Amino acid sequence: MAQARVKPRRESVFGERFAVFAECLLTGVWIAVACLGVVTYPAAFAAGARHLRRRTTHQTGGLRAFVADFRAALRGGWAVGLAGWAAVAAVRVDVLAVRAGVPGGPLVGAVGILALLGLAVALLRAAALWTPGHSWRALLADAGRRTVRDPVGSFLVVCGLAVVVLSAWVVAPLAVPVLGAVAAAAVAVEERYSHR
Repeated sequence: MAQARVKPRRESVFGERFAVFAECLLTGVWIAVACLGVVTYPAAFAAGARHLRRRTTHQTGGLRAFVADFRAALRGGWAVGLAGWAAVAAVRVDVLAVRAGVPGGPLVGAVGILALLGLAVALLRAAALWTPGHSWRALLADAGRRTVRDPVGSFLVVCGLAVVVLSAWVVAPLAVPVLGAVAAAAVAVEERYSHR
């Protein structure tokens, strides 16, 4: 008597996409926990983006791989995080100058805010391509050029950041899992740019 062959079960397109969405939310929680070190946010986003790249290419990974990537990215990433906070402090001084009525303050404040937004986009784009052994300086330089040369992709990353801000404004705890969606947006933008 011949046994019936069992076909391997293939996940539906909807199921696969929903699984990626769920993985983004879980990754957002991991990123939020890893960001608690204040200057660790570049390394957290780099590890989250790498985890999502592994997930979308059907490679194995999980929390242990995320933690290993986080530790590797932290080697140079903490300095990037410190520089980011210095940029935020500089923009805060610009905003205070605007409020104080300093001549030319509104222009300087607007330029400062736009520059800070551009730096945030470049940082996310650099984190989306990070792999162990990459220099943060080289990644940021390349990401800065891509941020300017690919305004549509940069706008998509800004939209991802806006979703986090709006989520935090509506329901603060919702911003935590949405951080994974921002990492996924940066990964998707970089993937789109590489295929152009």
